[in-house]
Amino acid sequence: MASPAPSPLFLSCARGLEPLLAQEAGALGASEIREQNGGVACAAEWASAYRICLWSRLASRVLLPVTHFDAADADQLYQASKQVDWPSWFSAARSFAVEVAGRSETLTHSHFAALKVKDAIADRFRDDHGRRPDVDADHPDIPVHLHLNGAKVTLSLDLSGGSLHRRGYRARGGTAPLKETLAAAILLRAGWPEIARRGGGLIDPLCGSGTLVIEAAFMAADIAPGLARERFGFQALRNFDRTAWDSLMGEAQQRKASGLSGLPPLHGQDIDGATLRSARRNGELAGLDDRIHWAQADVSTARPIGDVPGLLVSNPPYGERLGSEAELIKLYSLFGATLKQHFGGWQAALFTGRPDLGPRLGLRAEKMYSLYNGDLPCKLLLFDVPAPAAAEPGTMNPGGGSEDFVNRLRKNLKHLGKWAKRSGVSCYRVYDADLPDYALAVDLYPTASLQVHAQEYAAPKTIDPVRAERRLREALAAIQQEFAVPAAAIHFKIRQQQKGTDQYARQSEQEHFQQVEEHGCRLWINLDDYLDTGLFLDHRPLRRRIQAEAQGKRFLNLFCYTATATVHAARGGANGTVSVDLSANYLEWAQRNLALNGVEASLTTRRQPENVWKQQRPRREPAARHSLIQADCLAWLKEQAQSSAPPRFDLILCDPPTFSNSKRMDGTLDVQRDHVEMLQHAARLLSPQGVLYFSTNRKRFKLDQEALSDLEIADITPQTLDEDFKRPPPPHRCWAIRKR
Repeated sequence: MASPAPSPLFLSCARGLEPLLAQEAGALGASEIREQNGGVACAAEWASAYRICLWSRLASRVLLPVTHFDAADADQLYQASKQVDWPSWFSAARSFAVEVAGRSETLTHSHFAALKVKDAIADRFRDDHGRRPDVDADHPDIPVHLHLNGAKVTLSLDLSGGSLHRRGYRARGGTAPLKETLAAAILLRAGWPEIARRGGGLIDPLCGSGTLVIEAAFMAADIAPGLARERFGFQALRNFDRTAWDSLMGEAQQRKASGLSGLPPLHGQDIDGATLRSARRNGELAGLDDRIHWAQADVSTARPIGDVPGLLVSNPPYGERLGSEAELIKLYSLFGATLKQHFGGWQAALFTGRPDLGPRLGLRAEKMYSLYNGDLPCKLLLFDVPAPAAAEPGTMNPGGGSEDFVNRLRKNLKHLGKWAKRSGVSCYRVYDADLPDYALAVDLYPTASLQVHAQEYAAPKTIDPVRAERRLREALAAIQQEFAVPAAAIHFKIRQQQKGTDQYARQSEQEHFQQVEEHGCRLWINLDDYLDTGLFLDHRPLRRRIQAEAQGKRFLNLFCYTATATVHAARGGANGTVSVDLSANYLEWAQRNLALNGVEASLTTRRQPENVWKQQRPRREPAARHSLIQADCLAWLKEQAQSSAPPRFDLILCDPPTFSNSKRMDGTLDVQRDHVEMLQHAARLLSPQGVLYFSTNRKRFKLDQEALSDLEIADITPQTLDEDFKRPPPPHRCWAIRKR
């Protein structure tokens, strides 16, 4: 059986790796090589088969076909499988298992097909030797591979003994870790072996569980990828040649010792501490703990290593890890700016499931390869990063941003920073599309550290997308540079025309809340999960006004959102507050805001009948009663206004959305269409000397004063705009309304 004649083999691999695997198989001693879908067919002597199992960086399995036949049904499958002389291949003392791949129109249940082959093998042993071998589905000594291709069947012995991507060093992968075989293919396509030979280093600034860096170390140090595997399938065969195998292992150990002495610099970094700990542990298990430098750092802090230009390689998140499209755009934009600014002369390889985001890098790919990460089609983009060009008129180099944008940002920050400090304002807008080419709103939120909330106004269709991408990349790079913050502290959103309640819909599920302070009030903000942060900065003066007027008064907050105005009213000494909104999430947020300021509020998730004040329970502070009500504001307001004894409020804030069609509403809300009835109902709840503040962000809104002629209305918009929002047109309009 151990004939020197080459045996036929099939080396399976992930889709897209076949050409690379064919080259590798030839280098490892295989002959008669033919690329096929999903692998390479070849021939090899047993010593070469051992070498392929030990040294292949790309093959998933090394299969030795033992029979081919046609089977139209389960009985034919059983009979043909039993004809194989299995006892000549392994003893009954060895355990085995059957794995199925492929498809058949008649043998449609893979588990049943595996069971028939298992029975055939066991029965053949029983008939020949009176003893059946054990079945071990998890760790068999002899894995048998059943491949179905219509009626054609191939039975093979798995010489590798399980997938070769399991090198033996992965302790725990991060989210959807990259398979080692795919990582090796990426590095080969990127030309890493040649770069390593000339002394160039490698850095992965988004290293995840470290697979790319560890595989790069294996290649550069000439380490056999199978060296740490506990066992191979061929070791349990009767014809196993231990002498030949020991010789191969000895050679591999010597090559490893020699290769480690000349290893180039290797660097892996990731912003996530838990993920990086996993990468470091994997490196230790691979025997490379003192050969790779690991760092918890932001992608934009990546810098070249070593004295020779090397390779920057990365498999950035496809979406799940970041949670939103905008965050992906930010990542690619800042990644591209970092490459262009710091990695001139280097090679870069980006493996991505989102090739449409490739242009966000601002670099032209020299080569592109189609590969698969599991079933997900991906692209490998290869770049020759050019050296930074001399500064052109109107640009800033280095820095990645337009000189005009940088200058405007600095000018605004100098002016508004002084104003904010003088006025006691902590969170403010520092830039709002001041330059037409850079259509962003940039807000500063000093939490435990400075956070930047940047929103891009969607460019009109008349703007060249390539130009818009370049401007955004420049702007984000400039923001990061000027405010000296990591990329994780820049919370990027895309602001465009919203439909229905999309403005208030979740964009991610990070649940990271942070505290800010405004005029003595502490408030929770969330910079990631929603389009808005929970704090409308343009309404800051109106909240301050409500706080100043609230002493001893009763306050109603309609469409209260996160009830920041209610917090100000309560802190201003309001005798009681009622805040109404349709969203349970925002009302829970509102309750947390009030609790943060020592205000206890009841939360009611049903419509309040009759007089709302009668429904409130006594609080620890009898003079301060506060309630939050989940209800359709229009329906609730109408019900209260038309009741026989409507509640009375001294202060009312009505700040409705422009439009809403929530399924929980009885109808829809259109502020232009509905504002007259809304304000008439709200006015019925005003005490004789009370004031109703009505605000809207709708552009080109026109207040119907003729229909509201029984009310005294004053436009107070200029009084509700702080220094950071005094840019035409105003972000909102606001009126003070009283009974005549």
